[in-house]
This record gives sequence, structure tokens and C-alpha cells, in this order.
Amino acid sequence: MKIVVCIKQVPDTTNIKIDPETGTLKRESAGTVMNPFDMYAVEEGLRIKEKMGGTVTVITMGPAMAKEMLKSTIGMGVDEAVLLSDRLLAGSDTWATSYALAKACEKAGYDIILFGKQAVDGDTAQVGPSTAQYLNIPSLTWVKKVREISDRDITVERMMEDGVDVVKSSLPVALTVVKEINEPRLESLKGKMRAKKYDPPIWTLADINGDPNMVGVKNSPTRVAKSWNAVREAGKAEMIDGPDAAAKADVLFSRLKGLGIIK
Repeated sequence: MKIVVCIKQVPDTTNIKIDPETGTLKRESAGTVMNPFDMYAVEEGLRIKEKMGGTVTVITMGPAMAKEMLKSTIGMGVDEAVLLSDRLLAGSDTWATSYALAKACEKAGYDIILFGKQAVDGDTAQVGPSTAQYLNIPSLTWVKKVREISDRDITVERMMEDGVDVVKSSLPVALTVVKEINEPRLESLKGKMRAKKYDPPIWTLADINGDPNMVGVKNSPTRVAKSWNAVREAGKAEMIDGPDAAAKADVLFSRLKGLGIIK
């Protein structure tokens, strides 16, 4: 079974800074980490491999510095880790990113494609389902448990607001997983030794037979116009005086009626 896990490098949320002049994230000073939800996707890929056999390939799209993140997945036990990197991909939004990842998955070959449920920097949760759409395969989102799996189909539990859905799908399929699905393993000593020597291959847009007119900032239909840090202000409160609770209630009622909150 061929298992592909798509992961993303995101800013370290403990050190987020915004450029006051441009309103954009200062990525060079933020530091980067693997998107937390993607760690659960990597772990689930490894667990499926342990049950079904096959290979686990991790793919990320980004700059050269993402190689270190890929090496950490080698330390966890994945078979191959690939960096999709090309100047033509710079500035791609979720639509363009999904296209590029779909082409990379085609090159790698897949039966199951795993994603974290969303990235903590964008929080759109769009890339997993969009990639599946480009590949014309089913997508199951917010997966909290893989109940059964065979060479032909998979049955999962999906976390919903009002409970759990149990869904069965044929393979190939794309899954986005939530953190409740497992507990990611640490890198093993053997894995760290392999990761130290491992040099992730770099695929360009040409390597995946991608169309330059489908990627990059010029071909992305969405833009981030501005970002800013939220400003927290101290809450304002007014104490209502009165001789007793009934008198205070009358004052509160009058205030609320004056504001039009009650009639």
C-alpha cells in the first residue's frame, strides 16, 4: 500500500511578529515548526503501514529550510520525504497549493493521502479536500479513528458537532485527521541516525509535470491583504449601587431598557 502524507511548515506560534509597515507576517524572525495537526497524520500513516504493509512518503511544499522538518519525519520512521520547491510556486494560495500537491501525489503514487485537519497559520482546512478534488478521489475530513481498512476500502469515524459519523469509502482516498486519532511517536534512535544522513530530494514544478499557469501568486485567486496582532483591552465594568437587591435590579432594568436591549 502506498501512503502519502502531506505536511506543512508553519511559523512557531510562540513567537509571532507582524511587520507594522506591510501588515505581513515576519516569517524570518518567527521560526518554523511542523504544523501540529500534521504530526498526527504522519503517525496515522505509519500505523496504517504497520498494519497493511507498504510505504509512507511525506511531501511538503516550501523553501529549502523545510528539509529539516522532513528529516524529523524520517526520524519517526517514514520511508521517503520529498520537498516540493520552485520559485514558480511562491505565493500560492490554497487553491494553487492543492493543485501542486495533487501533481506531486500523482508522481509519488498513492492509495491513501493523509493531511492534518488544518494548518494553524491559515486555518482554512481547504487543502486536503481540494487536493482530493483535483485527483478526483473521495475525501473524508475530521477523521478521529480508522475502524477498518483493506486493500480496497476503509471505514472511519468522523468527528462531528453532534456526535460521530461512521463512513466507508473505496480506495484511493484522502483523509484529514484530528488530534484525537492517535498519539504521535517520538523519533527513534535508529530513525535519528538515518535522518542525519538523509537528504530529501527536491521536486520542481517541471518534475511533477505541473502547469505554471496554475500556481504562484499571480495565479492565486485569493490574497492576504493585511495581518495584525489582536489588541486586548481591559474590560470595563460599572458597579450598581442601591440599598438592596431589588433597587439594584430596578436600576439595571432601566439601563438595559435605555440601551434598547430590552423593552
